Amino acid sequence: MINIELEKAIKLMVKSIEEIKETEEIKLIEAGGRIIAEDIYAPMSNPPFDRSPLDGYALISEDTKGASRENIKKLTVVECIFAGEYSERVLQRGETVRIMTGAKIPKGADCVIRQENTNYGQDEVEIYEELCEYDNYCFAGEDIKKEDLLIREGALLTYVHQGILSSMGISKVKVKAKPRIGLIVTGDEVGIPGQQLRNGKIYDSNLHLLYSRLNEFGLKPIIAEIIGDSAEKVGKRIGEIINDVDLIITTGGVSVGEKDILHNVLQLIDANRVFWKVNLKPGTPAMYSLYKNKPILSLSGNPFAALTTFELLGRPVLAKLSGNDNLQLKQVNGIMEDEFNKPSMKRRFMRAFFNNGKVSFHENKHSSGMLASMIGCNCLIDVKKGTQKLGKGDNVNVVLL
Repeated sequence: MINIELEKAIKLMVKSIEEIKETEEIKLIEAGGRIIAEDIYAPMSNPPFDRSPLDGYALISEDTKGASRENIKKLTVVECIFAGEYSERVLQRGETVRIMTGAKIPKGADCVIRQENTNYGQDEVEIYEELCEYDNYCFAGEDIKKEDLLIREGALLTYVHQGILSSMGISKVKVKAKPRIGLIVTGDEVGIPGQQLRNGKIYDSNLHLLYSRLNEFGLKPIIAEIIGDSAEKVGKRIGEIINDVDLIITTGGVSVGEKDILHNVLQLIDANRVFWKVNLKPGTPAMYSLYKNKPILSLSGNPFAALTTFELLGRPVLAKLSGNDNLQLKQVNGIMEDEFNKPSMKRRFMRAFFNNGKVSFHENKHSSGMLASMIGCNCLIDVKKGTQKLGKGDNVNVVLL
């Protein structure tokens, strides 16, 4: 297929691949941002026992009846319990136990008085407040009860989940395996940062751009290379790595010039081209192929075009492979605060800044070869084909980055 709409392209890609089924068990402390591969139920209650929420004295509420600073009650302090300790004592009328925050409340006690409402007595304590049953009392399981569902399969593990699971004594979790991604940048004109730049060459930006973006998604590529404009070399390398990856992303070589080698690459390795060219700007010549049932997403070599089509086409593929819906495109409506007075002959995506429903440009630089004007931008404006201009106050559809 050639010259298809963005939505059709996404549909074809997502339909052609399956979610990765492999799982792995990893340390909980390293599992943030991973997708849980099973339902996790609470193996215990939390707190696991009735405990004190404050520093004070555990006692029997009946012993405080009528207590005030004018009518002081006195109780015998029979023990002191710190957090992490416990007592086998069963509290009797007239007795109290000095207790610290988090400590297990002894049997017989049905409330805790905060120490500020006493004289801090050690052998005998004065009580200046009347309490009711279960005042200042944390019950076992009031946060989590044993067998409660803590996390459902497919959920993205957050720092809060990690804290909860840790409080359950869980140290390892089963998560879905990450997609193994190969990233190949083509182009004889591309120089490697750190090396001397030869005349006529430009330093690479795409490898670092996409590598870092994938890293932000928690999907560090296992292969990341720059290869010149040689169909034989690129085809050979794809053949070498295809069994070790779940997805290959390439940039450059997808248009119609003499050095646009990806067409020849696909022929050399006998890959199946699903589509070429998407009706959008920038990044029109984006191409999608399957080789040994593995997806190859080939993007334009222009930096902003590569970034745009990676966001629009790459994210749905990564979401499907990883089972992580958080990677899906997120679209909202916004109102323009700036103007753009050039007509859009085809569907166009423009870098912009979205805040509180308002959309603005940081700079009036929109070429697909420009990258610096992307700094500070957090969205792409989806400009419809045939739009003559964007005016201040216009409603626009926005893709959040």
